[in-house]
Amino acid sequence: MAEQIEAQTLIEAVAGFLAELEGELSGRRAFHAKVAQNALAIVARELAQAPQATEQALLAGVMVADGDLDGLRAGLCADLRSGVKHADTPGLVDALLAVALAKCAVDNPRYATFKRLAAPATS
Repeated sequence: MAEQIEAQTLIEAVAGFLAELEGELSGRRAFHAKVAQNALAIVARELAQAPQATEQALLAGVMVADGDLDGLRAGLCADLRSGVKHADTPGLVDALLAVALAKCAVDNPRYATFKRLAAPATS
């Protein structure tokens, strides 16, 4: 009895298939194949890096509460609108920057600003 194939393996197989087809396609079909490859790369990075779990942990720390991600986001938005939380709230700006970087690492890791902000600081 074969074990279930992991999602990452399936994504890599389909991406490889699309890469093989790339030379045989032209025009709109070649463009769509490239879009599909990019979408698969985003899914693979999301599975590997779990940015939503990172966001949930960071927001839970800032909100000093547990909850689902949508609830934490809604609570933070309400706190920002009401003035309970603001740029001077300890850890808030750092947490939001870390959330943005985690999302960029998945969506577009070649983005120049992401590379600059994610690079280790040098003295």
